[in-house]
Amino acid sequence: MLRTDNILDTIRMFEEDNLDIRTITMGISLLDCIDSDGEKARERIYKKITTKAKNLVSVAQEIEDTYGIPITNKRISVTPIALIAGASDDTDYVAYAKTLDAAAKEVGVDFIGGFSALVEKGYNKGDKILIESIPEALAVTDKVCSSVNIGSTKAGINMDAVKLMGEIVKATAEKTADRNGFGCAKLVVFANSVSDNPFMAGAYHGVEEADCEIHVGISGPGVVKRALEKVKGEPMDIVADTIKKAAFQITRMGQLVGNIASKKLDVPFGIVDLALAPTPAVGDSVGEILEEFGLGVVGTHGTVAALAVLNDAVKKGGVMACSHVGGLSGSFIPVSEDHRMIEAAAANQISLDMLLAMTAICSVGLDMIAVPGDTPATTLAAMIADEAAIGVQNNKTTAVRVIPAIGCGVGDFVEFGGLLGRAPVQPVHEESSADFINRGGRSPAPIHSFKN
Repeated sequence: MLRTDNILDTIRMFEEDNLDIRTITMGISLLDCIDSDGEKARERIYKKITTKAKNLVSVAQEIEDTYGIPITNKRISVTPIALIAGASDDTDYVAYAKTLDAAAKEVGVDFIGGFSALVEKGYNKGDKILIESIPEALAVTDKVCSSVNIGSTKAGINMDAVKLMGEIVKATAEKTADRNGFGCAKLVVFANSVSDNPFMAGAYHGVEEADCEIHVGISGPGVVKRALEKVKGEPMDIVADTIKKAAFQITRMGQLVGNIASKKLDVPFGIVDLALAPTPAVGDSVGEILEEFGLGVVGTHGTVAALAVLNDAVKKGGVMACSHVGGLSGSFIPVSEDHRMIEAAAANQISLDMLLAMTAICSVGLDMIAVPGDTPATTLAAMIADEAAIGVQNNKTTAVRVIPAIGCGVGDFVEFGGLLGRAPVQPVHEESSADFINRGGRSPAPIHSFKN
């Protein structure tokens, strides 16, 4: 039974706490688009996406208008293109990225993910071609997002791929230097990537998923912060229970939207991803939540411990609210997209080392971080390797989305606009990691990966 006070409370969350459905993402399998003729494959890809997703934006708008629930982004994820294009004789996959971009524009979505490769244990035919196509692909498209999985707890870390991705990130920044390296904001390097992630830039539609699904990504840092304001000075278990209740409430809303969209689009409902994904707006910040725990500033001692309580409580509350919670559910810490993280980074109150420590807890990793444009590719690769090691050893998803700001140095700002915000250029360690990265090979899986 719906109580009036619960309804009014939810309305207040929308109006005062920046609560929103961050994304409705349609996952589409392209396995039936495979063809040895690349041109025919691209024609099939375009047709399937524009057919399956033709009503996605209009249905999302209808839900917004009918229920008053803000839906910030409408997105599509597809089968990793390396798997699809690998059946052809094409030696460059930029044309596939252009096809995805054209299809996304035709149906009116904000982003399309899946220009991706999964190489944690080695390369198949299409993997290296796709990876080497990434800089040009992201430079000539507007809506395409790319991801590469270079490690997993089961397989270990492909260090050859780590080295290559350091070079690809640097090349992508140079290709899009006129847009402050914007291509790198659409490129993420994963360990333990998940196939039902609705968030960009890392979304792709796994081969084990249904032919077409609807996933919902929901966000509510402002809701959690307001809830914590009511329990100032209370013990940590009270804090955790308060977060769980807030997470439960907003996850139920995500499930409602997912079920409605599923019925209207006549496709199965996949998962709700309850991710505390911030925006640059004041009052919509994970950094503010951590400071509400009692930290003088996000980044000081105690930050990792506070984040651990937050992330665990968010997951527990979400799982109680919905039977199908998935994706990257937890807390995101993208520096450029969180106004308190931006301020702390600019004031040197939070370093890359502290951010790396936080990624052992949070739901992604080193995210939307700007570094000097002259940072060597081997240093970028070493950052990827560090992040992957945390994910592989702890059996969790980790990722790197770093932007070498070409022509910029420490203390400069790079502007991305919109939800991507702005980032201060942060210092990296100057000592070389080149000899380590140049070893290559494959870092073995940890002993606890053996479960049989």
